[in-house]
Amino acid sequence: MEIFGASEFGTAQRKRILYGIIALIAAAYTGRLVQLQIIEGDEYRSKSELQAIKQIIKEPVRGAMYDRTGTRIVRNTPSLSVTITPAEFDMRTLPFLTTILESDEEEIRTKVERYRRIAGTTPIKVYRDADPRIVAALEENRNELPGVAVVAESKRVYDFSGNSPHLFGYTKEIAEAQLAQMGDYYRPGDAIGHSGIEASYENFLRGRKGTEFVAVNVLGQRVASFNNGKSDINANDGFDLKLGIDIRLQDYIDSLIQRRGAAVAIEPATGEILALVSKPDYDLRKFSGRTPKAIYDSIANDPETPMFNRATQTAYPPGSTWKMLMALAGLQEGIVTENSTFFCAGVFRYGNKSFKCHGGTHGAISVRRAVQVSCNSYFYQLGLKLGVKRFEQYGKMFGFGSRMSNDVVDEGAGILPTEQYMNRRFGKNGWGQGVLVNWGIGQGEVGVTPLQMATYAATLANKGLWNQPHVVRSLVDRVSSQEQPLSVASKQVPIKAEYFDLIHDGMAAVVQGAGTATNARIAGITVCGKTGTAQNTQEKDHAWFICFAPREKPQIALCVMIENAGFGGSVASPIAQKIMEKFFALQRLDKEKQEQSAGKGNEKSAPQQDSTRPKAQEIARRSND
Repeated sequence: MEIFGASEFGTAQRKRILYGIIALIAAAYTGRLVQLQIIEGDEYRSKSELQAIKQIIKEPVRGAMYDRTGTRIVRNTPSLSVTITPAEFDMRTLPFLTTILESDEEEIRTKVERYRRIAGTTPIKVYRDADPRIVAALEENRNELPGVAVVAESKRVYDFSGNSPHLFGYTKEIAEAQLAQMGDYYRPGDAIGHSGIEASYENFLRGRKGTEFVAVNVLGQRVASFNNGKSDINANDGFDLKLGIDIRLQDYIDSLIQRRGAAVAIEPATGEILALVSKPDYDLRKFSGRTPKAIYDSIANDPETPMFNRATQTAYPPGSTWKMLMALAGLQEGIVTENSTFFCAGVFRYGNKSFKCHGGTHGAISVRRAVQVSCNSYFYQLGLKLGVKRFEQYGKMFGFGSRMSNDVVDEGAGILPTEQYMNRRFGKNGWGQGVLVNWGIGQGEVGVTPLQMATYAATLANKGLWNQPHVVRSLVDRVSSQEQPLSVASKQVPIKAEYFDLIHDGMAAVVQGAGTATNARIAGITVCGKTGTAQNTQEKDHAWFICFAPREKPQIALCVMIENAGFGGSVASPIAQKIMEKFFALQRLDKEKQEQSAGKGNEKSAPQQDSTRPKAQEIARRSND
């Protein structure tokens, strides 16, 4: 019998139609296979891999910090965080998860739902610094908690005895508003530098994240590596920072000042900040890892405002510590000379007002003597003769009225009153030249920070060389172990050097002679200083003292400011004396150690270090990766 023969199937035409249909069906299947495997193969393969392969972000190690002696003072310790991948997470398991974490269910729900819409496949950190008990519970119940994972990261450890939060700052979880501003680097739950050095050098400290590709099961759990790790991207650790800070001096000042105020010490030759302390403060260790909201709120809402940086954010009148600037301006402008005098009758009258001079009547008094005894009458008159425009000119020469540092993020500019400032504040006809009487003694609208005053003291010590104050000395690339010193601004104030000599004479007499700060003397060292008592209409006056030492070759410039403490000579200068004694004791100790090391080095030469340094452009590139 003939299969599909014309006798049984029908006509030959019907047979041809059947063959055609079969051919069309075969062609359709073949075409579809070509489309799926060849034309759209890459797309479907990628989708398949996304289901089977998961990207795990590898956190870099945040850069450490070292003080000027090479002592490591800020480092990291391993820490574990809990993440949720919103697209994989079953919200029905949330009550169970929050029971394990002992966290607020609604807070995590809000976070997961928010990021499910905008970054559903990106793991978000919902719990930092998990303890072993929590990690064990999550591992035991991993099958019941799809999308939940434990990732390794690190948290900060502070290897010094004091607090110093205003100097170092801390890291905290990035805010939602910041995520939109900071580019693609950060994910929800990431830590970011907040205040202090941690914030100003965030781009260098944070490093660059890496990516590990792993095979996962249907629950999103890791089962194997992918491509033997060849596709992984290694994380780059952050740069280490070498600071100009001497942590021994920093800790000493931290323990010494027990009332509201601040102290800043600077190395005049370089502008490196040796110590920066603001009081009251708080223990920044409470912000390492997970910080309960109650702890943060207790510090943020403390009426003593411990988060306020009194070393850099104040705008208090400097009082008599301002008088050296006025004297230098008067000398440079030819208003006064070394031997010219103003007369002090114990009171100075301008218009219908009388301005007293503390310390009685000084009679005919020269600039050197006026600095020593802090004669107000002398500087009332000098301020008037100097005028508003020249007052502004010389104030700006020393950096007042603007931020000084390049790495102190919460620095204020203070207030250098100018004609424009006074017109804005009081109206063009609301003030007159009489304001210069108060400005001449650092009162009235003049406002400064202790950091500005320490820099001013360093500039006086340098006879007009202004070095930009800075905390960080250099960056160290942990990949190459190469060091990159940081450059800072420097300028010479256009005032003759011999005028600074006159000022040094007066400041030395303040401490070494019969001046207002004899309690700041140090045996064998000539200290040049100046006290200040800044009037405060609300409470007691603020106590100031600025100084530098030794006079011959200054190694430290210092400002101490104590709020509402009264006279600078009775409160601030004794604190400064103790700080300087500690500083010079440390100098002697380091010298002895160096001499001992040099003696041992003669027996066996130390290996030479590689002097090559990375280019600044390369460091900048890595910081922005």
